[in-house]
Amino acid sequence: MSHTIGVRQAQKQKTRQALLDAGLRLLAEQSLSSLGLREVTRVVGVAPAAFYRHFRDIPDLGVALVEESLGSLHVVIRAILAEQPGAEERIDRTVAVVEQYVRENPAHVRFIARERHGGVRAVRKAIAAELARFAAEVAAGLREQPVSDAWSDDDVLMLAEMYVDHLVMTASAILDAADDGDAAACDRIAERARRQLRLISLGRLHWTD
Repeated sequence: MSHTIGVRQAQKQKTRQALLDAGLRLLAEQSLSSLGLREVTRVVGVAPAAFYRHFRDIPDLGVALVEESLGSLHVVIRAILAEQPGAEERIDRTVAVVEQYVRENPAHVRFIARERHGGVRAVRKAIAAELARFAAEVAAGLREQPVSDAWSDDDVLMLAEMYVDHLVMTASAILDAADDGDAAACDRIAERARRQLRLISLGRLHWTD
């Protein structure tokens, strides 16, 4: 009996992931507000009724895509902030991670960039909440660094929010350049991002002066 339940659960998860993947592919050419449920189920090859075993509606699928799109990035950035090398090394590693993330997850980056200010309120709120959680995690990492000893918690969070906004903006800009096939522009954007983060880092050293 337990084996049968395990097989069913695995199949259910497989179908759910297939719906997410299909939605993401379709969103490469349209916004979430124009995406139809039947479009998604047609790509997966399941009946429309099967969709409701996994998601309440298309906005609910969009919220799940938000979690999928940003969740893995949290782990990597947290790991970088937990390391002990200097600011230069952290900046270089952070920008490299963003570049790699865009290369490996262009559809996810495009989805977040488009829907962050899009027409589906539930998804806008989910993106805002996920980025706020991301900023809180970054703030926790920054708080552990000695340079933050004299900082208030509110100022550390403000700095974290600045970092997160900068990472999202950089990822979107790199994606646009990559979509145009402009490798040189991607390199310029990455270098400018490193310089901007260094500027923020220098300002951080003197914030409490």
